[in-house]
Amino acid sequence: MDNDIKTIRVWDLPTRIFHWSLVASFAIAFLTSESEKLRDIHVIAGYTLAGLITFRLLWGLVGGRYSRFTEFLPTRQKLIDYLKSLVAGKPQHYVGHNPAGAVAIFLLLGFGFATALSGWATYEEFGGHFMEELHEVASNGMMTIVLIHIAGVIVSSWLHRENLVLAMITGWKKWRIPTHENSAG
Repeated sequence: MDNDIKTIRVWDLPTRIFHWSLVASFAIAFLTSESEKLRDIHVIAGYTLAGLITFRLLWGLVGGRYSRFTEFLPTRQKLIDYLKSLVAGKPQHYVGHNPAGAVAIFLLLGFGFATALSGWATYEEFGGHFMEELHEVASNGMMTIVLIHIAGVIVSSWLHRENLVLAMITGWKKWRIPTHENSAG
């Protein structure tokens, strides 16, 4: 029996603008990190990233339903259950962020904050070599989470037969109304 499908607004405009602006600012900062000639661009991208993360922390408290942290706080048990459902071939489906995606978001925000703060300290010549190393480790950690996040989006889009990239562009998702009680969200 087919599930009924309805289209719902999941990602509000501020969340989508934040997401793609963060992608752009991090990519620019990461790609210009080794160039002395492009240092000003690197710094501007870093300050932009810091501002975006500050906005997202506030928006996670007062934004739209699926943007609020309370909507997708990952607990250890939710994460374990979600990962077990993936391994079993019966993935739990979430309207907003699944627990693995939620963990990625919090890691990205944390690594982004550490990257921006250590980058600012390095630029202002505070903390010496330690801050430079912290900046590099944090930015590489963020890149690692970005790559894992992209892989997760691809796998989740395939498993649930939905285009998550398009949903993050338009804000709309097709939601299959479950005919059984195995879905979350």
